[in-house]
Amino acid sequence: MSGEAAPQRDGVRVALSSASVYPLAVHEAFAVSRNLGYDGVEVMVTNNHVSQNPDMLSALSREYDQPIVAIHAPTLLLTQQVWGKAWTKVEMSAAMAAEVGATTVVVHPPFRWQSGYAENFAEGVQRITAEYGVTVAVENMYPWRVRGREAKAYLPHWNPVPQGYEAVTWDFSHAAIAGMDSLDEMRTLGDRLSHVHLTDGTPNGRDEHLLPGQGTQRCAESLQFLGDSGFTGVVAVEVSTRKAKGADERDKWLGETLAFARRHLGQAKEA
Repeated sequence: MSGEAAPQRDGVRVALSSASVYPLAVHEAFAVSRNLGYDGVEVMVTNNHVSQNPDMLSALSREYDQPIVAIHAPTLLLTQQVWGKAWTKVEMSAAMAAEVGATTVVVHPPFRWQSGYAENFAEGVQRITAEYGVTVAVENMYPWRVRGREAKAYLPHWNPVPQGYEAVTWDFSHAAIAGMDSLDEMRTLGDRLSHVHLTDGTPNGRDEHLLPGQGTQRCAESLQFLGDSGFTGVVAVEVSTRKAKGADERDKWLGETLAFARRHLGQAKEA
């Protein structure tokens, strides 16, 4: 269905994260999303100026007929210089999400050294959610290890499940590093599970973002659970395609991942 907009469908929407085409420009994510039949795009805010501009993002959304379903705030180590202080990053992401019509903002837990942000993080997330009318969903991370020992990198913790956040983003690659079972954790989260990053990984300490089925996570069973449980959030494909040998192989991988998601969510295959 190259060149056509994705059809409206019932059930869980499957979106493409712009991180899946990194380091290519944001517009490439919209083009690939449309051409492969995804239901929309998650935009990761990076140093790329287009990813930071709501007017440009809205124009891309209209041009490619792809809704923006989520904004990933620049709370990664590699985006420390984007949008200044920690709370500014989250607030600007929420404001941009509201402007472009996205319902979710993905944020990472605070780093321990982010004083004034980490200590009041849960309260601040609730305030921004209420103020901007978007869901701020805290993503599961993983323990950092230095010389075989866990380093206390996050506050209060890298695992959002026991923290009581109202909304959580679940990432399979991060779960693999942490040695967690995604299916078990999704069942525990219940209605607090708001957004999913579909990928895979292995417990080797590297954030691999493999295609689902290439790692150790129960991706297929987890998607079946989402499809059967009335999950109302979005499954966003966030896999690494940097090792793909050209655009054709990249699109093949992303097409296969979309088909994997549709199949295990119980949705009809593409015509």
